[in-house]
Amino acid sequence: MKKIVLLIALTLAVTACKKDDNGGNVINEVTVDLIFSHDWDGSAITNADFDQIQYTNAHGEELSISKLVYLISDVTFTNTAGDKFDAGDFNLINVRNNSNLTFTPGIEIPEGDYTVTFTFGFDDEDNIDQAYPELNSADGGWNVPAPLGGGYHYMRLEGKYIDSNSDEVGYQYHTIRANDMSTNPVTLQDTSFEVNLGQVTIGSNTTIEVKMNVAEWFKNPNLWDLNVLFSTLMPNFDAQIMMSENGMTVFSRGAVTQQ
Repeated sequence: MKKIVLLIALTLAVTACKKDDNGGNVINEVTVDLIFSHDWDGSAITNADFDQIQYTNAHGEELSISKLVYLISDVTFTNTAGDKFDAGDFNLINVRNNSNLTFTPGIEIPEGDYTVTFTFGFDDEDNIDQAYPELNSADGGWNVPAPLGGGYHYMRLEGKYIDSNSDEVGYQYHTIRANDMSTNPVTLQDTSFEVNLGQVTIGSNTTIEVKMNVAEWFKNPNLWDLNVLFSTLMPNFDAQIMMSENGMTVFSRGAVTQQ
């Protein structure tokens, strides 16, 4: 992915100066673990909570969660000198299946202070149709249909809610690159976004918790009315923009541990 040339140059430079000819200080290169946790306004979401109508969104609808699968990419470590270290890989998290809740980006970096960021979904540079074979079959196919612009999903959040008639209705809160099918060719807008976890001191065996507050998908800055926006959101350009805006407040950094 992006910044690979810079990454190779930095890696070679760091490797070359691990130890000087006179037996000087060794520069430790380490990996970093990310652990993903999920909550609803502070209440942890566990496997036992799936398919239970027990949450209330900011608009007042009661709802359940039956699926929560999402993609993050380009975990990047930027040191105080502005040098960026990016493994260029990605992680598909399936919360219900407890899949990939721990992720170790495929890169070693020198110990030190770094600003840690990642991308929710794929940005346009990486969101290449059919480019990732392991995603083509994941979760029944993580691809986005060609008429909607191709590429890949960012997230599938699904469940049921109690509608205005007191009926249980399924919802599909699926995020992808925004597309306007009324134009020829289809108008596409990148709706991925960068998540900044702030500055972290990276040492040996560093673990960073990444927290997702699922309730935020429905509240900030766009108050979400599931009675209006509950399905067929993938071809809805405006809805995709709104979901991207709401996603800006979803993630936060939790505990940082050094072992």
